[in-house]
Amino acid sequence: MIAANNVTLRIGKKALFEDVNIKFTEGNCYGLIGANGAGKSTFLKILSGQLETTSGDITITPGQRLSFLQQDHFKYDAYPVLDTVIMGNKRLYDIMKEKEAIYTKEDFSDEDGIRASELEGEFAEMNGWEAESDAAQLLNGLGIETDLHYSIMGDLTGSQKVKILLAQALFGNPDILLLDEPTNHLDLDAIEWLEEFLINFENTVIVVSHDRYFLNKVCTHTADIDYGKIQLYAGNYDFWYESSQLLIKQMKEANRKKEEKIKELQEFISRFSANASKSKQATSRKRALEKIQLDEMRPSSRKYPYIDFRPNREIGNEVLMVDGLSKTIDGVKVLDNISFTLGHDDKVAFVGGNEQAKTVLFRILMGEMEPDEGTYKWGVTTSQTYFPKDNTAEFDNDLTIADWLTQYSEIKDATYVRGFLGRMLFPGEDGVKKVRILSGGEKVRCLLSKMMISGANVLIFDEPTNHLDMESITALNNGMIKFPGVILFASHDHQIVQTTANRIMEILPNGVLIDKITTYDEYLASDEMARKRQVYTMTEEDN
Repeated sequence: MIAANNVTLRIGKKALFEDVNIKFTEGNCYGLIGANGAGKSTFLKILSGQLETTSGDITITPGQRLSFLQQDHFKYDAYPVLDTVIMGNKRLYDIMKEKEAIYTKEDFSDEDGIRASELEGEFAEMNGWEAESDAAQLLNGLGIETDLHYSIMGDLTGSQKVKILLAQALFGNPDILLLDEPTNHLDLDAIEWLEEFLINFENTVIVVSHDRYFLNKVCTHTADIDYGKIQLYAGNYDFWYESSQLLIKQMKEANRKKEEKIKELQEFISRFSANASKSKQATSRKRALEKIQLDEMRPSSRKYPYIDFRPNREIGNEVLMVDGLSKTIDGVKVLDNISFTLGHDDKVAFVGGNEQAKTVLFRILMGEMEPDEGTYKWGVTTSQTYFPKDNTAEFDNDLTIADWLTQYSEIKDATYVRGFLGRMLFPGEDGVKKVRILSGGEKVRCLLSKMMISGANVLIFDEPTNHLDMESITALNNGMIKFPGVILFASHDHQIVQTTANRIMEILPNGVLIDKITTYDEYLASDEMARKRQVYTMTEEDN
């Protein structure tokens, strides 16, 4: 059990949290939600002891071990992968290192023997002999292949480090597990594995995530941060949303009835207060009026952008023909003889762990990269707009937000452009901010504004939800569902893939394409998943 007792945190004059009291108990998984800036990550740092409170304290059941997901991806660059995972249980790792130091001594003394014996006993009690195999099992589950387990962390990619640090947090069955955005940069297979792990995890979990499907799948409770307070709900994210909306509806209805009663009493008092025969009744109604208190309807700190992609031109039947595309990068065949044809109703999700292949295909289709072999042809009625995974080049300039967006608009009128910015939560004064200094989430909202103002009838998204808060993701999801044109997209957000796509494509690690007209959930449930892995394995063995 871990609890916050009258916790207040002030940053300057602003109180981020004010007298927060909440208890997280064993056997439950709590989804910690709130708008960007509400303090979700900050609250996890308070719980983990990384951040001191202004007042109040955190209590943990004596003897329980707390583990949290590290955010510094370079912290362990000098260590082997397996060591990094085992460091998730600091005491066990310290014992291992002390044992090694003792056993490598040339002048091994009696005192060393006694100390080694003590350490061996504690090591066995902590299941130390299974530590490496347990760590390897976590790594394999998250998609880190066995031949990487003895590699040095500094030699690995960013996405691999993310998975290894997640394995570190999960290692050793911690009593309290704190996870801040654990699904960021994970492929869908790894997310699915993590979901099953947390569903079967018997201790306390507190997780911050923008992935609604993930929260619905794993959470038993929802802790909502709004205006410095935390309200606890039993149930997952969807249950919280329905409950909170119902509560708002009930409060509005109660206030409406109270306002009607207030009006009725005021009319009686005004009409009869000067009437001697009715004076007692008027006085009685004055007292009744004074007792009526309207419920405070404080607006939520959450803000939803308005995302609406409206094509300037209806798309024709001929959309895109791809014939035999192949591309090799650094000696690796990323795309291998890929062919497909798109129709005017297609919304295609590119799934699977081959991240590079998706990005390379999108860049080829947008003319940013040439294929080694093959051709592609867009239909004459199509116009395309693209959301790149790496948007660094887009904002490497000194333009203001308004000027940056104006360059992509056919209509150069400032009021017209600022209308798009306003919908994306950039008020008037924000229009003069330089794009170079924007946060990750602000840059994403700028790119979505660019896509909306383009009027294109083909949208291409490469991981658009990175850096977005829950409200923006929900708005984007709704905008993609409503869009009447064609969409090609890659996303780790299960709910966006499931609710948007009517066609699933997966590029295997050997560059081969699987193409199915189906929903994502149906694709995951099909035998195709098992068959395609079998085919890929056989192909690798043949090579």
